[in-house]
Amino acid sequence: MTIKVNPDVLIWARETAGFTLEDAARKLFSDGVRATADEKLEALESGDKEPSRTQLNSFAKLYKRPLLAFYMEQPPRTGRRGQDFRQSPDSRTKRENAMLDALLRDVKARQEAVRDILMDDEDFLGRSFVGSVSLKTSVKAVVQSISNELRFDYTDVGLRRGDPDKLFKRLREEVEDIGIFVMLLSDLGSHHSTIPSSVFRGFAIADDVAPFIVINAKEAKPSRSFTLMHELAHIWLGATGVSGQASAETPLNQTAKIERFCNDVAGEFLLPSAHFRKGMPEFDPDDSRGAEAVVDSIAYKWSVSGPMVAYQLYRTGDLSGGAYASLREMYAARWQAALKKQKEKMKESDGPNPHVVKSHNLGNALLEVVHRTVRSNALTYTKAANLLGAKPSAVEPLLRRFEAKRNKGELFSNPSGVP
Repeated sequence: MTIKVNPDVLIWARETAGFTLEDAARKLFSDGVRATADEKLEALESGDKEPSRTQLNSFAKLYKRPLLAFYMEQPPRTGRRGQDFRQSPDSRTKRENAMLDALLRDVKARQEAVRDILMDDEDFLGRSFVGSVSLKTSVKAVVQSISNELRFDYTDVGLRRGDPDKLFKRLREEVEDIGIFVMLLSDLGSHHSTIPSSVFRGFAIADDVAPFIVINAKEAKPSRSFTLMHELAHIWLGATGVSGQASAETPLNQTAKIERFCNDVAGEFLLPSAHFRKGMPEFDPDDSRGAEAVVDSIAYKWSVSGPMVAYQLYRTGDLSGGAYASLREMYAARWQAALKKQKEKMKESDGPNPHVVKSHNLGNALLEVVHRTVRSNALTYTKAANLLGAKPSAVEPLLRRFEAKRNKGELFSNPSGVP
């Protein structure tokens, strides 16, 4: 049985997924003859042949689109998913950007579903902090506002005891406790679609009902607190969009100015300028080797990453641009070496429990909303699976794990922020 479809929809689906015709043909048609595969796809995209239902299912799976999308009369216009705040776009491939676009579509769909659920709560209160500041607000005023909302004294180094990952977990709990959903995502459901942190570091949806923050799960653990606070600054600005690596370049446009502002807010929150430099040994601003020991010492004391300290010292003028670039390259090499070592270690073991990893990446705020609505029969397991990005069979194990953690008192008090 063949289905009448608009060939332009097939082309749109392939191109927005980041595939050339040749690459898609090789994945869709496994007859082993490249020319034949190309000809088959060309015939479908030109309208010379109609796709079968089996072929449409293959398109849907490869292009990460629902089957119904191929029944559209015309390709849709590109939807607004916020601004692209990333710098140096030439370093990303078309395929990587297409995978990111698919991930953002998925996150936006989940966020809208959560928003609908929260709006059904009669006593729900909006998030007054969303869009409460502007670029004219001083960095320190924004930091103090965030500190007050989170009830976390950013100047108290005594709250930083432990490694950077422990600080991230604590800050994430505080952020989710005020009604912001924080997720760790880096792929479209398979390691074959992994999006590296060089493509995006974070994404914020500045919605006053269901604000979302997504952090790339491939981001170095010591750097996650910086990305979290950076995206939180986006929420305070009311600026929805995707962010990339921190840039040392002078901002020349509005999006670059927003990124620099959010970096400065994150930097000041994690390393308050009036405190972290006290007692710091002097070193030559151009001497990256001499600065390394100082950077590592500050990073250890304040439970943050070395690159974050180096960035702050660059912003305060203690490090030159060249020295900062050298240190950043050195820390990047360290992280890659640590990743390689971690992969080798993973090969020797069965790896972590997938439900544990999934629960951690989803965050308690999202799990709480799904748990509450499923248990009250307001949400089906199928819709819950869509919200969690899991199979329907995985929903119950995830909810039971959430219940077990709650019963042990391992969850914070009010993750969804609903009274």
